[in-house]
Amino acid sequence: MSESHFSKTYTEARRRFIDAATAAGATLKSYRIDTQSQEDLTIDVAIIGPDTAPTVVTSSGVHGVEGFFGSATQHALLDNLRQAKSQNHIRHVLIHGVNPFGFSHFRRANEDNIDLNRNFIPKGNKYEGAPDGYKRLNHILNPTSPPSRLESFKLRALWMICRHGLQPLKQAIAGGQYKYPRGIFFGGHGPSKSHQVICENCEDWMGSSNKIVHIDFHTGLGAFGTYKLLLTEFEKPEAFPWYTNAFGSDCVEPPDIPDPTAYRVSGMFGGLLQQHFADREYRFLLAEFGTYGVIRVLKAIRAENRAYHYGVENSTTYQSAKKEFLECFCPNDVLWRRQVVASGLKVIAQATHAISGHKDK
Repeated sequence: MSESHFSKTYTEARRRFIDAATAAGATLKSYRIDTQSQEDLTIDVAIIGPDTAPTVVTSSGVHGVEGFFGSATQHALLDNLRQAKSQNHIRHVLIHGVNPFGFSHFRRANEDNIDLNRNFIPKGNKYEGAPDGYKRLNHILNPTSPPSRLESFKLRALWMICRHGLQPLKQAIAGGQYKYPRGIFFGGHGPSKSHQVICENCEDWMGSSNKIVHIDFHTGLGAFGTYKLLLTEFEKPEAFPWYTNAFGSDCVEPPDIPDPTAYRVSGMFGGLLQQHFADREYRFLLAEFGTYGVIRVLKAIRAENRAYHYGVENSTTYQSAKKEFLECFCPNDVLWRRQVVASGLKVIAQATHAISGHKDK
């Protein structure tokens, strides 16, 4: 059953990923992320298939806690590859736990409070500034106190939406900021450790493949149990038909539509990789799987961040914030878990078919 692929901790997820990759005959590479913690935190990469074959890349845990779903899908994929009769026509690269600290500590951010999907700034560009809207709302978004059950954030959020509009508000809050180190959606002041590992080793992972489709798994935006495939801001509009032909127009969301699921992001993982592999056909999709409404999710992000920076770890409010945070990004619902893993495997199968059996249009 699909829900059996889910783990309860990062340590369990990592062990199961390594065991499944070994059983599938993968080449395994591990990269330790040194932090002040004594934990064994690593980005683990499993590679199956010929060096020159068309390549499907899957990545999990860019946003730490979201790795529970991404890891489950990768575990299911490895089980399928182990049982497959032939694996010689496609190369699979599975990047597990891009943000192992956040994965281990039930956070979206890493050990430096960096949102990794705001940290992949191209070389030569600066990590600075914050949207004007974020500056105006900083005192609401990032109170310097523990979370409180007496506060009615929902009413404040509804007031902000009525005043500014939902889409402009999402863009201002979540597009990426580089001014408030303890704030949510902080992109850092320079390349993170995970950023450095990716850039230093991705050439080795991709081998000589000239045809690559990369699926980066995320949760938290959209209707419960459904998914959208979001293109990066760097993707050329003329390339959009390839994605709809491969994955279907109902789930592929173009970059420029009214009221999109997501928002434009600075320092996005996929955008940097597309630039890095500009001499190859490197296609990237952010696969976003829906959980709860945007206000509930934002409230959970805000409360967890406050608890992490200002709370007492064993307190009731701290534990409550963590429990709600995990629920918002990996619902404890059997049907949701079955559905999203099945959908994740479907997207991987579509990517495999698209680069192995279809000509580009």
